[in-house]
Amino acid sequence: MESSHSPLLTLEHLAMMDAGVSVIVSSCGPDLTPSVMRAVGSQVGPQGRLITVYLCRSQSVQLLRDIARSGRLAAVFSQPSTHKTVQLKTTSARLREAREDEAPVLQRYLRGMEQELSLLGFDRVFTRAMLTHRLDDVVAIEFQPEQAFDQTPGRKAGQPIVGRP
Repeated sequence: MESSHSPLLTLEHLAMMDAGVSVIVSSCGPDLTPSVMRAVGSQVGPQGRLITVYLCRSQSVQLLRDIARSGRLAAVFSQPSTHKTVQLKTTSARLREAREDEAPVLQRYLRGMEQELSLLGFDRVFTRAMLTHRLDDVVAIEFQPEQAFDQTPGRKAGQPIVGRP
């Protein structure tokens, strides 16, 4: 588990993650069968100490069941235009209902993804279709990252990230 004095992620990684980039969330069942889903939003707390990812319940039944059972979660934040990628892991993820006051967080995420995918030639209509959701179907998953890895293709892929204040 990370120390309360030493951030796990660098400022550069935090800025990328907070800009509204692709987020894929995964866990596994007791037999290690993976469950995976694209998030419809994310929020990065100060210094990355608390991360919240948002999933549609109707599309994520097995994944939510696996996280609720074990607390295990891996979240991959990837910037499509550069392939800069960070993977976070925890064993203590907590599920809760998304709140009305989080709708602006989800809208901010959508705008970030629209901007990011427009760099690759994708229209807003595509991004909106991919991230469509009803707030009453959204589950928030909060976690404190215990491990962080650079997953950007290249020589550092798979290496632990060493944060700095």
